[in-house]
Amino acid sequence: MSAEATNPVSEAGATGPDAPGRRRGRPRIDLRRLGRAALLGATAGPAARDRLPDAIGHVAEAHRAHHPEADLAVLRRAYVLAESSHRGQFRKSGEPYITHPLAVTLILAELGAETTTLTAALLHDTVEDTEVTLDQVRHEFGDEVAYLVDGVTKLEKVDYGAAAEPETFRKMLVATGNDVRVMSIKLADRLHNMRTLGVMRPEKQARIAKVTRDVLIPLAERLGVQALKTELEDLVFAILHPEEYEATRALIAGNTGAGDALAAIAEQVSGLLREAGVGAEVLVRPRHFVSVHRVRLKRGDLRGSDFGRLLVLVAEDADCYAVLGELHTCFTPVVSEFKDFIAAPKFNLYQSLHTAVAAPDGAVAEVLIRTHQMHKVAEAGVVALGNPYSGPDTAADQPPGDDGERADPTRPGWLSRLLDWQQAAPDPDTFWTSLRADLAQDQEITVFRTDGGTPGTISLPAGATCVDAAYAQHGEAAHSCLGARVNGRLAPLSTVLQDGDTVQPLLAQDTASGPSPQWLDHARTPAARIAITGWLRTHPEAAKIPAAAPRPAVGVTADRRSGTRLRAELPGTETPAVRPAGCCTPVPPDEITGFVVRGGAVTVHRTACASADAMRRLGRAPVTVHWGDTAACRVTLVAESFGRPRLLADLTEAIATEGAAVVAATVEPPSEQRVRHTYTLQLPDAAGLPALMRAMRDVPGVYDVSRARHPASPQP
Repeated sequence: MSAEATNPVSEAGATGPDAPGRRRGRPRIDLRRLGRAALLGATAGPAARDRLPDAIGHVAEAHRAHHPEADLAVLRRAYVLAESSHRGQFRKSGEPYITHPLAVTLILAELGAETTTLTAALLHDTVEDTEVTLDQVRHEFGDEVAYLVDGVTKLEKVDYGAAAEPETFRKMLVATGNDVRVMSIKLADRLHNMRTLGVMRPEKQARIAKVTRDVLIPLAERLGVQALKTELEDLVFAILHPEEYEATRALIAGNTGAGDALAAIAEQVSGLLREAGVGAEVLVRPRHFVSVHRVRLKRGDLRGSDFGRLLVLVAEDADCYAVLGELHTCFTPVVSEFKDFIAAPKFNLYQSLHTAVAAPDGAVAEVLIRTHQMHKVAEAGVVALGNPYSGPDTAADQPPGDDGERADPTRPGWLSRLLDWQQAAPDPDTFWTSLRADLAQDQEITVFRTDGGTPGTISLPAGATCVDAAYAQHGEAAHSCLGARVNGRLAPLSTVLQDGDTVQPLLAQDTASGPSPQWLDHARTPAARIAITGWLRTHPEAAKIPAAAPRPAVGVTADRRSGTRLRAELPGTETPAVRPAGCCTPVPPDEITGFVVRGGAVTVHRTACASADAMRRLGRAPVTVHWGDTAACRVTLVAESFGRPRLLADLTEAIATEGAAVVAATVEPPSEQRVRHTYTLQLPDAAGLPALMRAMRDVPGVYDVSRARHPASPQP
């Protein structure tokens, strides 16, 4: 049973009706008033049997707004059962416990959930916290409602101990694979509990907030439920980063007139579209707290137009492009901000056109252009799809997943991938760690596979390699993988795949062969890492080099400028000189390859270096190279940023704070309010490079930091 109460964060304004990101037009329901109505229960008498209890009047109103013909009788029966079974239970705040399932149901009703989901939401805690059994729910409300209630019912700590939380999430995810509405209810449940977390001890608040940040928010993002995701982000922000939250709150409070700048642009856009004969609704959409915080870190000082965005809603897809054309014709477009998520939707169903335009006074406004249906899906994600399992040939009371024929539009590649690898992670700790790592990868790519002429697609996280593709396609048979063809050309297993690549893993006929420990350096997906780790655990001899095996000649050198040690392996007997290439400045733990150049020396490149690709195309044979002892290193970084005063000073201060020394620096002239800084830096330890790059990205105004890339030029 949940036992949270009113959160001071809400009182501070983070999720109040005037907070950025909160949808306008519907005030927060007074739980005390709702609690008093709940305590009265169902009014006695025959006439009352057909009347909806007052306590769920708000739910009925919100539900009918989306589903005018909805039958509310089942909601009445669900409420009566929930209220009677929870009667006598109270939350720490003093409200009757029934206010919690009512609030969860109201959240889903406002998002447009259908009646079955709302029925399950009313009953979602009955099996867990009362004497009501799952069989009773099934008998009174059918298999679908019972499945949803069971899917969100927690496992008992008495039975599972410390593994109860990860195993509960595993159970919910498996249930979500059959019916995505399970996770919709869980997300609404967590949102209400986060809203009312204030009476918990600070350490428990932080623990719940971290799980919300690491698991629930990424799931809300992947399911496209932005309305829940943004409020969860703000609540987590307030708990885990109170100082930054308070600074952001003060910034918003101190710019009460910020919306005027956007309102003026919105008025210009509305007039422009009226003259062009394009029917559209132009709205000012305030940013929520975390969004304002991110923009401040990216741009530094904020203008009024930075506190929100314009939302243009139209009837048809073609109208979206008509609006875009008018905006780019009559305003100055910021070309780098244009993205077309209509032609290429995001993996979470999101569709919109994104652009930014500059007004005559120099104010820049970000604009989102979408149809009304796109907007509904953008806000509510899978919730907006209603019941994805019902159709002309599907009985309403048929339990989900029992016929094997239903096409589920809500089960994208990331969910299928997650459900596959979780089966290979019987250990709760491995599952919990892998789940957080998988959800932390916030992008997805699609690659085309070819296997003896059989085409298909594989969904993988951004940064995935041929190793990941092999295990995604072949499972444990990928243990015998020798390499791959990427876009028709031979490629090492470490090759990072790009969206749209064609990949064909090459498997050895000898099924007794297996992966090496180095494969773990290239594996990004939990499925691949779990499979490789399992094989190595059962084959410990795989990591050993046979005593009688001939060893190649090894050249060891230290870059005189940095001290980084490199090792190159050659079949001849002389010890080669080894040096890092200047074109890509590799540093540990970069994946590297080497090539013999004039004089017998070996130059070492990053695997993805354009110069290395050019030498491969010329037929130059690569040389195996390894990093030796990690020591100091020299690296060139490029910082892309918006121009502002003191930017150079702040960047150099961030570099110095991370213990790096500036060897050389260049600043290019500003272009379109953007400026590029290039730094050659000396690091005391190559392992500190990721932290240094993060620190530079955190400097206000900086929007990207990357390693320098030089033009490809084959070496002699």
